[in-house]
Amino acid sequence: MKAMKVTALALAAASVGLITGCERHSEKKEVFYLVASNLATPYWQTAIAGFKGAAAEYKVTARANGPDNRDPQAELAELQKAVAAKPAGILISVSDAALLQPGIDAAVSSGIPVITVDSDAPASKRLYFIGTNNLDAGRLGARRVVEKLGGKGNVVFFTLAGQPNTEERLKGFKDVFASSPGIKIVDVVDVQADPRAAFDKTQELMVLSGPQKINAFISLESVSGKLVADAVSRGGNKDRVVIAWDTSEDTLNAIKSGTIGYTGLKALDEIFHNPPKQLSGNVSTDAFAGYPEFVDTGTSLVDKSNVDAYITSAASRK
Repeated sequence: MKAMKVTALALAAASVGLITGCERHSEKKEVFYLVASNLATPYWQTAIAGFKGAAAEYKVTARANGPDNRDPQAELAELQKAVAAKPAGILISVSDAALLQPGIDAAVSSGIPVITVDSDAPASKRLYFIGTNNLDAGRLGARRVVEKLGGKGNVVFFTLAGQPNTEERLKGFKDVFASSPGIKIVDVVDVQADPRAAFDKTQELMVLSGPQKINAFISLESVSGKLVADAVSRGGNKDRVVIAWDTSEDTLNAIKSGTIGYTGLKALDEIFHNPPKQLSGNVSTDAFAGYPEFVDTGTSLVDKSNVDAYITSAASRK
């Protein structure tokens, strides 16, 4: 029997050093906020640790606020509270670009620098985006699926509908699949950050056989990957491909078994002490803006061949 093929696309949004050699000129009175959804997940716990680690290094105060699950309305409320507190800067992961853009714009208009991380709101007045190129990451994952399936098979996605980063990843997959007519997307399941929904749906789909058999299960976000892999494993027939996202310990351990902020705060601190002449200027069209439009933290493709090295490298950075 073939072993189940499991791959993770690992994104490390909080580990890249953007600003180096800065003087430790800050004071504890300076407060920086990280606002996001799904803060209970391992991914965001790691990002928060990096955010607070940079705060300790720079001798400033770091606050991480947001709902434990995916709740854009709750995230908007936390953003509004952060803006009202008049902090030195805000780092935000955007769960719903249309909903959160006015709040981001209001923050920048009031003089608060805002940087998006992990999930962007490109039409907003944010200074720039720190994270992965999600479109390219989706294409990378899609090419692996096409390779593993030999260009033919049925695929199901698990996603967070409407979230900019997952939408871009899905588009990347679709771009590549358009050149592989033998790959059919059977369903795109919105898990709403509830991994149980992904588990239940995967178990339901695992019983399909013949032309309806699902050959690949793809989790475009960090919540459902481990549960999807568990459901596939319990299904008994292990000749399926599983693609999961992000660097959660569960995902890496699942790969090994065969089942499968630092940067942001430093950048905000630098902007606070060396502010641009016009905070709300369009970085993408201003060649002299002094800031990048996009800081790409990169994407690593992790499977059984390199998961041990990845785990060792990740552990050395804790």
